[in-house]
Amino acid sequence: MESRNGEADELPPRDAGDEAKKHYQEGCPGCRLDETNESNTGIPYLNFFYIWIVCLTSSLPIQSLFPYIYFMMRDFKIAKQEQDIGFYAGFVGATYFLARTVSSVPWGIFADKYGRKPCIVISIISVIVFSTLFGLSTSYWMAIVTRGLLGLLCGILGPIKAYATEVCRKEHQALAMSVVTSSRAIALVVGPAIGGFLAQPAEKYPNIFSNGSIFGRFPYFLPGLVISILAAGSCIACIWLPETLHFHDNEKVEAIDEMEAQVGDSNLEVGKAKESGCTSTKNLLKNWQLMSAVILYCIFCLHDTAYLETFSLWAVSSRKFRGLSLTSQDVGIVLAVSGIGVLVYQLAVYPFIVKYFGPVRPLRPSVVLSILVLAMYPFMAKLQGLELKLLINIASLLENVFSATVTTACNILQNTAVTQEHRGIANGISVTLMSLFKGVAPAAAGILFSWTQKHMTGLLLPGDQILFLVINSVSIIGLIFTFKPFFSMSDALRRS
Repeated sequence: MESRNGEADELPPRDAGDEAKKHYQEGCPGCRLDETNESNTGIPYLNFFYIWIVCLTSSLPIQSLFPYIYFMMRDFKIAKQEQDIGFYAGFVGATYFLARTVSSVPWGIFADKYGRKPCIVISIISVIVFSTLFGLSTSYWMAIVTRGLLGLLCGILGPIKAYATEVCRKEHQALAMSVVTSSRAIALVVGPAIGGFLAQPAEKYPNIFSNGSIFGRFPYFLPGLVISILAAGSCIACIWLPETLHFHDNEKVEAIDEMEAQVGDSNLEVGKAKESGCTSTKNLLKNWQLMSAVILYCIFCLHDTAYLETFSLWAVSSRKFRGLSLTSQDVGIVLAVSGIGVLVYQLAVYPFIVKYFGPVRPLRPSVVLSILVLAMYPFMAKLQGLELKLLINIASLLENVFSATVTTACNILQNTAVTQEHRGIANGISVTLMSLFKGVAPAAAGILFSWTQKHMTGLLLPGDQILFLVINSVSIIGLIFTFKPFFSMSDALRRS
């Protein structure tokens, strides 16, 4: 790259921890952070803590509705018969992800142009507003609209993954990505636990909440309110988040503007990236290391979302439909135990796995074990009492641990396939495709669940076994996609 004076002024790679000599510019937040990381070789625990809190609270509302969505649809009286409740519940669950499909790439471009931090703050504010409004929904369509707006305006997922890999040195990137995936994994379990414990509080805790109170008139308001309060606290934590993006005399802004103007028209080159030739959205789509990781990520996200939607509906459904007849509070307890277990696993066990096996090698064994555990689920309907509760808690914990391991590996693969300049857009592409898959998952799972409840007999297998067999088939497809020619991985990760 040439400077404006015409003299050669090649900028070094901007990834933290690079061996090359760096030239820092005063006033650039990315340079300031790189300089700090160069002098401090230790793990930035405080930054990781802020990332963990922000990512956790922004992810809480995503699946917090699943334990009580069955009862919410019943109260809306939208379904004509009991077996149709799952059908309508699936579309409410899908709305968030479909809306996020539309907004993910624009949010990635926004984060690459204006910085990761503004995107994170706006996303947290949207959680505060729309989680509260969803809890106050009085009709099916109000629930659909508020969930859709939350998905549209909460664009944190792509930028936060890029941010995590940029806020630390290269040797700590696996841990940074583990912080993101563990916080999301915990949120996707603790969120439903909050929903299970706090929905319908006037019925569950009549000594505390009366039927005439706001929580009695709006039985699903309390979970959203609690999530909004937690999000407000994390919004304050954003004050101490350092910006990671580089701004060199508006050079960064000009490069992104130029790229946006020519996306789809030409293969624009923005600088000389030593680790990647991808300089536009079109070229990113041609980067098979990135796209194979994204496809793999999408498949397992489809599985995880379909599993959680199905598990919540199946666990609270009647025994006559081969369900478990649990309450939303029982489901909340199961998911809370899983959330605590995933937290312990990520903090105490996963670092040792990465140390001895690397972040990618455990991917296939985790998928295989997940398939075996999920195959046991239909037979749990024959159990009762303590035996059932013990086994369902163990199975749910294992399923979530395997899911967290797979998701972490996929995220590391994605973020090491591109350079910093393109991680925002790359993660935006990833989140767009992932959200599309996650948008399909609840709707498809709800339709499949409703169909299997109407066809419990007369088929080759009972309806509940068909339900979990279909979900397991998604994991089997994902396992196939971890092998060549579908899968590509960098030499550095292959050796790790």
